[in-house]
Amino acid sequence: MAENTVSENMVASVHYTGTLPENGEVFDSSEGRDPLTFLVGHKQMIPGFEDEIMGAKVGERREFTLTSDRAYGDRDKDAVMEIPREQFKQLEEESSLEVGMQLVAQMPHGPSPFTITSLTDETVTADFNHALAGQSLTFSVEVVELREASEEELSHGHVHGPDGHDHD
Repeated sequence: MAENTVSENMVASVHYTGTLPENGEVFDSSEGRDPLTFLVGHKQMIPGFEDEIMGAKVGERREFTLTSDRAYGDRDKDAVMEIPREQFKQLEEESSLEVGMQLVAQMPHGPSPFTITSLTDETVTADFNHALAGQSLTFSVEVVELREASEEELSHGHVHGPDGHDHD
């Protein structure tokens, strides 16, 4: 029966741990937190994540490795920019800039996180690629709960409330 497995328009709650295959470093995990709940088939997750858990039942655990094209995409050279250091003046009054620092730029299309990859006296090199772009990612995922999405959730394209219900 489809309603007992991960399928389109189901609300799935999963516990997951994401690791980097080359060194086993954990980059994200729901352990010790509430499970991650999302509406299946509505682009809330990276593409490969949903593909790989389709058909899983409650209590089932799956492990899979996604190549970058099925995760956060490849690195885009155009997403690395040199920004005049004077644009960071205000920030530098509060704290010093360092390579590896993650900051958020206010862009016309909304907030864009970036990582500082190098610094000179004149410029800050900002990498707007997702921190995990260009990387293969391994996930261990356990399905903890599945239910049908409500009409409202389907029309909005996302889950409502921590348990999926809108609270008044």
